[in-house]
Amino acid sequence: MLLVAVIAVRLSSRSGLPSLLLYLGIGVAMGQDGIGNITFDNAELTQVIGYGALVVILAEGGLGTKWKEIRPALPAASVLATAGVAVSVGITAAAAHYLIGLEWRQALLIGAVVSSTDAAAVFSVLRKVPLPSRVTGTLEAESGFNDAPVVILVVAFSTTGPVDSWYVLVATIALELAIGAALGLAVGFCGAYGLKRVALPASGLYPIAVMAIAVTAYAAGALAHGSGFLAVYLASMVLGNARLPHQPANRGFAEGLGWIAQIGMFVLLGLLVTPHELLRDFWPAVAIGLVLTAVARPVSVLLSLTPFRVPWQEQALMSWAGLRGAVPIILATIPMVSGIEGSRKVFNIVFVLVVVYTLVQGPTLPWLAKALRLGDGAGATDLGVESAPLERLRGHLLSLSIPDGSLMHGVEVAELRLPSGAAVTLVVRDGKSFVPSPTTVLRRGDELLVVATDPVRDAAERRLRAVGKGGKLAGWLGTGG
Repeated sequence: MLLVAVIAVRLSSRSGLPSLLLYLGIGVAMGQDGIGNITFDNAELTQVIGYGALVVILAEGGLGTKWKEIRPALPAASVLATAGVAVSVGITAAAAHYLIGLEWRQALLIGAVVSSTDAAAVFSVLRKVPLPSRVTGTLEAESGFNDAPVVILVVAFSTTGPVDSWYVLVATIALELAIGAALGLAVGFCGAYGLKRVALPASGLYPIAVMAIAVTAYAAGALAHGSGFLAVYLASMVLGNARLPHQPANRGFAEGLGWIAQIGMFVLLGLLVTPHELLRDFWPAVAIGLVLTAVARPVSVLLSLTPFRVPWQEQALMSWAGLRGAVPIILATIPMVSGIEGSRKVFNIVFVLVVVYTLVQGPTLPWLAKALRLGDGAGATDLGVESAPLERLRGHLLSLSIPDGSLMHGVEVAELRLPSGAAVTLVVRDGKSFVPSPTTVLRRGDELLVVATDPVRDAAERRLRAVGKGGKLAGWLGTGG
């Protein structure tokens, strides 16, 4: 099983297709009507495991989110994740009701379920196409924010009694988002404060502690009747931008857990589906997906982003980049667990829609980005700086590698102009290490060890990143960039 999953990861990275399709395929092949012929129909267990996996995936996404990239896009992304979701739900539900003939409850469920986008699916196919930071920031923030209101809507539509009035739903969503945001930020800042000041006995404990704090944020939000998903995303984003010790290791650990969560979740979802039942719901799913992709998503993007003067090229790409991934299929299990009439049909339609339109949109996203001239930006590659605290010496050991796109290539050590209290102590080049002189010229592929005292640790990292992006004249004689 592990070997098959590794092969799936490799194939997805080479083909440009989101890996969810391959994992779903593995689950379908193992399940009913497949070669494994495993019978599995426990929707409640699938939902519980899916929620747990989604927490890990959101935590991994938050840790990898750069605040400086999404900060300018936050207002637009917030509107797109709230008002845009409402527009998408309304248009998609109307299509499901009038075109397919579904009852309004089933139609609203489908509209709500498929209105959540998946950043992992989007960036798995756009990773080789550099995009403007506003586009990536908006898509990433939207995918992190829109899970929360969508979950609230699906749960509301899955109640056995009458659905609350629209203004009650709006008030409930606003309250739960506010509670989740407040608790997520509080847990994130408190966790970052503690990790910066508590020396753990082993470096491998830092990634575990970071993930534990992220899960705590989800638990706090859920217990307070707020949005636990928004809480875990915001807490993780705070931790990811807090310059914690061993930050690259923290992100690498979270990324590995994210892969495990995705693989297990998608295989389980593939097991839950019954392939021969999908045939009768294939064309309804295609019709609803066509309205969602060609009408609902573009209209929601247009109405949400036009007030922010987003260029039409970026709006066009973000309209097509609304890929659906894990969340819709997981959310489709909620009405099944609640025993809503027609919930199995809803699950089948969502499953087919996600698979078909991911196959259509995924491979064409890089082509569209280049056609719109949004994939030609060539910025300098950022440096990955890892910090290990030296508690007894009240200092820090910074390690970094100079990537191919860094403008630190060709800069002399003295031209780094590190603040007083920081110095480059070792350079590793072509497998050999040496102590550099002030005139040593740095090259691509070099690995540097920088020792910095505690007061200048942040200033030293800022200066290194500035030189990596702007070269020797970055910030002129200052330490900023």
